Amino acid sequence: MIANVDTGLLPEVQAFLDGSPLASFVGGENVESSDGSTFATYDPGSMNKLADVAELQAADVARAVDVADEAFRTGPWAKLPPNERSALLHRLADEVEKRLPIIAQIEALDAGKIEAQAQGDVQNFIATMRYYADLAQHVNRRTTLAVKGHEAWTVRHPWGPCGFIFPWNFPLLLVGWGISPALAAGNTVVIKPAEDTPLSTLYLARLAKEVGIPDGVINVVTGTGPGAGAALSSNPNIKRMSFTGSPEVGRLVAESCGRNLVPVKLELGGKGAAVVFEDVDIAQTAERLVGAITFHTGQVCCDATRWLVHKNIYDRFVSECVNRLKAVRIGYQLNDASQMGPVVSQKQRERVLGYLERGQSEGAECLLEGGAASVDGFSGHYVKPALLAGSLDNVAAREEIFGPVAYLAPFSSEDEAIELTNRTDYGLANSVWSSDLGRAARVAEALCAGNSWINAHNVFAQGVPYAGINKSGMGGGVLSVETLFDYYRSLSVVRPL
Repeated sequence: MIANVDTGLLPEVQAFLDGSPLASFVGGENVESSDGSTFATYDPGSMNKLADVAELQAADVARAVDVADEAFRTGPWAKLPPNERSALLHRLADEVEKRLPIIAQIEALDAGKIEAQAQGDVQNFIATMRYYADLAQHVNRRTTLAVKGHEAWTVRHPWGPCGFIFPWNFPLLLVGWGISPALAAGNTVVIKPAEDTPLSTLYLARLAKEVGIPDGVINVVTGTGPGAGAALSSNPNIKRMSFTGSPEVGRLVAESCGRNLVPVKLELGGKGAAVVFEDVDIAQTAERLVGAITFHTGQVCCDATRWLVHKNIYDRFVSECVNRLKAVRIGYQLNDASQMGPVVSQKQRERVLGYLERGQSEGAECLLEGGAASVDGFSGHYVKPALLAGSLDNVAAREEIFGPVAYLAPFSSEDEAIELTNRTDYGLANSVWSSDLGRAARVAEALCAGNSWINAHNVFAQGVPYAGINKSGMGGGVLSVETLFDYYRSLSVVRPL
């Protein structure tokens, strides 16, 4: 039994943790590693162990893919009418909604999220699953083609078993973004959650069985990236692959999929910019951008971590942001008074602190000193928000830090703002801030990225594509009908007349 890490835990959460060691979930059954190995997952806010989890080996992952393949070929899921699949996905969404406080607390414990933010992630999962469950009912899977001298049509079919490797920053939300369109289209899935944050995905898989989703449709393989993750991405029986994480690991996944000629979607890192013109409401814009880099302690790939501010308001904007960041309450994630929790691990804290040190050693000006933070009664992985400024050639301006850190630089004109924003290898998301909406739209359209937002940052509306380019990945979609279409293969049928 794992000791109760906090007296405020819900009884259902404690009961789930008391099931440690927690098995993977394959074919509707709990599955241990073939060699009996496990790994531990910890609460980053207290450093207490939450649970031991099965560490699956390559052979175990291969079996999970075989189970998903068999469930696709011989089971009922792919053959169900879309409305019947939709009903089961809605039932799963309903069950997640009923248990929202439980799942959110599991997510908050495992990922270090402020509990209210974790609740928002669970709500996002619910909405995403319902969105794709409904959308799939309206897809025209057979399209007649007007071709002279021929009878011709195309038909869409699900691919088969689809593999997913997810990161630790938004475990359940990203599972929803990934598997919802795949399942709605009739595919089966094998999910490899991050070893730092496997708990909510394991809980979800068990709920899926309870609501009647057939065995083998949703499978979860827990383990390390080099072990279970590599085994999943290189398995030739996977028909489509999706990876969310760092560009470095994304390249490895793409190489594995390339050898097997398996289509792959990569949603990778970012170094987004916020372009702030001189006509903004300074206090309001500062509030929103401070909120963006402190949300989930800055562990957000599409965040605005480069702030390009018009020279006429630069000093006032910096002062406003510094004052607001100094007031951010850092604390344990289950404390309602906390505004920013820990980063996910000691490794991640060392990464953030290391970039602050390297950035300043390369000449960056420290506008607000960050560093390690302490929280009374908790020995977790806490850091302070930080602001740096200077040349955009600085390592802290070029590379993704993944913490509550922004890098500032002034600009004088639209053209300069566009040039500075596009001076990056990444291409995920930027935002433009101005009361002149014509100018904002003009600049937003000129930025090299998959997404541009106006007078807001981190905007995810269902029906709007969200994807990256360049070092931020490829594959497109995520929240739109295009993503659903990704999970159908197209077949052309032709008869000469």
